[in-house]
Amino acid sequence: MNRIDLANSIFEKLQAQKSQLQADFKTENRHIRFGFVDDLLPEAVAQEIAAVFPKPEAMVLKKSLREDKYIAAQMNLYHPLLEEIIYAFQDPRIVALIGEVCGIENPIPDENLYAGGISLMGQNQFLNPHLDNSHDKDRNLWRVLNLLYYVTPDWQEAYGGNLELWPNGLSQSPITIHSKFNRLAIMETHSHSLHSVSPVVFDGYRCCVSNYYFSEKPLLAEDTFHVTSFRGRPENKWADLLLQADTFLRMGIRKVFKKGIKENPHVYKKDQ
Repeated sequence: MNRIDLANSIFEKLQAQKSQLQADFKTENRHIRFGFVDDLLPEAVAQEIAAVFPKPEAMVLKKSLREDKYIAAQMNLYHPLLEEIIYAFQDPRIVALIGEVCGIENPIPDENLYAGGISLMGQNQFLNPHLDNSHDKDRNLWRVLNLLYYVTPDWQEAYGGNLELWPNGLSQSPITIHSKFNRLAIMETHSHSLHSVSPVVFDGYRCCVSNYYFSEKPLLAEDTFHVTSFRGRPENKWADLLLQADTFLRMGIRKVFKKGIKENPHVYKKDQ
């Protein structure tokens, strides 16, 4: 299937689930609004997407105190179906529909895949609690939505690798969203949308297709510019202190150098 075929199927599913998604995003007591859609694509198509995911050694390993995962954004290096499914989520009909569902005016998809693309997490890998970077790669637009499509067949919640939302900070237990096969999770991002991925405790790989939508204005009036800002998990107090210091230093650099001191490698360079 090409991106148009995929977009047609996704759009049809989202339309069918529109009322439920809207109800999810209008829940007033949620400090981080979110929703998800199961069985997004026909199972055979989702299975094929999973089957063509690259092996870890063909991706970029990001390993530090902040995170441990494999990522890829240079999509011309991989099976064409992966690029097609990523850009299917950028179809204007889908972008407009998700914007309507989430109450966001004129969301803008990211053709550069800044921090997007595909990711893979295996046993003992993790993503610590963090706030996503507030802007796009050129620091012109505000990041407002994460779209996370999970494609690992038979992935059980007990395996870990699940999305965690911390609406009340690290002092309370997170909301866990199972990274279930063929599930699309949508969450808003702003200066309070602390989230993480739980450590994988299974001898296997959790695969995810990621897209991010931006906007000319932030979701919250109090939102300000920030780099990706990590915290330690509640049980890791020393890691939390170190990660807060790390964020402070990186913010200091970005106050001087608007776009950072080196080219961001996590974008799709289409001329390569």
